[in-house]
Amino acid sequence: MRDDVLGPARAVLEIEAAALVRTAALLDERLGRAVALILDHEGKMVVTGVGKSGHVARKIAATLSSTGTPAVFLHPAEAGHGDLGVYAAGDPTLLISNAGTSAELLRLVPSLRELRSPLIGIIGKQDSPLAREMEILLDASIEREADPEGLIPTASAVVAMGIGHALAVALMQARRFSADDLAERHPDGQIGRNLRCRVREAMHTEDEVAWVRPATPLKELVIAMTSRPLGAACVVGERRRLAGLITDGDLRRALEAHDDIRSLRAGDIMTPNPVTVSPDARLLDAMRVMENRPSQISQLPVVDPERGECVGLLRVHDILQGWFR
Repeated sequence: MRDDVLGPARAVLEIEAAALVRTAALLDERLGRAVALILDHEGKMVVTGVGKSGHVARKIAATLSSTGTPAVFLHPAEAGHGDLGVYAAGDPTLLISNAGTSAELLRLVPSLRELRSPLIGIIGKQDSPLAREMEILLDASIEREADPEGLIPTASAVVAMGIGHALAVALMQARRFSADDLAERHPDGQIGRNLRCRVREAMHTEDEVAWVRPATPLKELVIAMTSRPLGAACVVGERRRLAGLITDGDLRRALEAHDDIRSLRAGDIMTPNPVTVSPDARLLDAMRVMENRPSQISQLPVVDPERGECVGLLRVHDILQGWFR
């Protein structure tokens, strides 16, 4: 790709990243006050904004709802045409604006006062008319936008989104919102599958897996792995006790390291005592086992912790593609 494209593109990301670092340093006790205010209210939150800030507001409302804080998005232009009916008395409002001069939001404030709605603002211009109306004002100011003219909501949108995420996660932790709670709110999609489904629902078992012994000759090993192409073979002993794992990569390395492979056995090239996972583990936990290590792995032997028996093989593809049995 041409440097005259990559250079400006990288500059955008660097400006936005620097803006987030600056915003993290500006966070103060006001975020804690916002968390306390929201926790003290048993109802929902209302999140509003217009233009690009409106798009950010929609995302923040969705994130809040999915992490234990019920929230809805209110379009400020529709509020005065009946949508204020979404409010119950005392519902807090989170208003998002960069300039703090949006006429739609300013017109909304008196109605929110009548509804006794506490006002929390994620606002860029701290001395703006809207900022002065807030009971809790979170600083979303930036030094510059990321486009050459400094006009397009880029860094400002990223910062507003970042503060919204910070608020949502702080609330999530304060509520002790668990992975099980998250699973209830994400029954579908990859997140839902990884949270709700267990390894036993996705793993390969019995004749789907290449099972070999430590003494299995290399030729027989290759044939077994070719006929059951899961990218790995489980090396087992008596009562299917796991002795090791052999991956396609192990085979290639063995071929590179030995001029004469006729005497090689599975036990010579296997990885002994490989990382394993329980059949009752969540797919999310299995994915973390694969990823949270210096060298990531793509296959996990599945071992029943009570019987000590290897019962199957799980691949990263089975998690990502949702091949449940």
